[in-house]
Amino acid sequence: MAVSPRRSGVPPSASGRTRHDPLLGAAHVALAAFWGLTATLRRRRPRPGGDRTQTLEIAERRVVARDQDVVALTLVNPQRGELPPWFPGAHIDVHLPSGRVRQYSLNGDPRVRDAYRIAVRRIPTGGGGSTEVHDALVVGSTVTTSGPRNAFPLSVPGFGSPARRFRFLAGGIGITPILPMLHEAERLGVDWSMVYTGRSRDSLPFLDDVLAFGDRVEIRTDDEAGLPTADDLLGACPDGTSVYACGPAAMLTAVRSRLAGRRHVELHFERFAAPPVVDGQPFSACIASTGDVVDVGADETLLAALRRSRVAVPYSCQQGFCGTCRTGVLGGEVDHRDTLLTDPERAAGAMLVCVSRSTERITLDL
Repeated sequence: MAVSPRRSGVPPSASGRTRHDPLLGAAHVALAAFWGLTATLRRRRPRPGGDRTQTLEIAERRVVARDQDVVALTLVNPQRGELPPWFPGAHIDVHLPSGRVRQYSLNGDPRVRDAYRIAVRRIPTGGGGSTEVHDALVVGSTVTTSGPRNAFPLSVPGFGSPARRFRFLAGGIGITPILPMLHEAERLGVDWSMVYTGRSRDSLPFLDDVLAFGDRVEIRTDDEAGLPTADDLLGACPDGTSVYACGPAAMLTAVRSRLAGRRHVELHFERFAAPPVVDGQPFSACIASTGDVVDVGADETLLAALRRSRVAVPYSCQQGFCGTCRTGVLGGEVDHRDTLLTDPERAAGAMLVCVSRSTERITLDL
């Protein structure tokens, strides 16, 4: 999902500058020592954090695309109590009955405190999560969830962002994190515009909701106008624009390339599919419990290689931010490419197998 700078020992500020605090160095050393001493105890435990786990009930189920392939689910507390607050760009982890864990963006109104809404497109050739949602989650059924968490936050001009206007780009189901942002920008009176693109109008979720914003939104579909270029998506995009994009990899790649070198245009984006491997080299992974060795190709992820070899490992986001695939490393050097683990966690022998790699043989605590 959202792409952020790689994590370092000192957290960056919202503007990208490094905060300097003389106490951080000493605290970092002390924390690293503590994590090293407790590595064995924590090796197989989930990362502690502020996420709240709770059981939610499916209160409403509604088809929200004319092609019938996208369903919106409204989730509520079975006791009808308030739910943890969230802000545009947030998602929740949904633990499906099969044991699969998937992230879905919250696309309702953050001011509604007694319900969450998610939307899921059926992908028959995917990992099975979307099919399970469509076929198994009916009104009255329950799921375990955790969150909300936000890896794609909206930075409002004057409140964390120097930008003066928003440009929103959504491709198909990528409208789900963007839709609450439109309402927030409208509510705050911030200048904004949007391009919503997809294969056809029938495939676009929440089309009527988006059309209600009038001429701020351009609907552009492949069957009517062909595949959009980066210029079609970005428009004039003057300095002082903050671009928020969610969609397929090709769309995001084109936008990123077009904005390269534009220092006065912010780009924030979220993927809804695993990113391609960049600058990968082949390596191998030894499974400690069996001694089996799994070869990983230069253009595939360690997670993909493990699944290909039928090595059981939990996973969800496949983008290095949710932590579901956290795995212990007993030997070898890791090329960390996630945006979640801290330096002490990495030093203690943790890696996220969905994105991180190696240039040699590593031994996994599996």
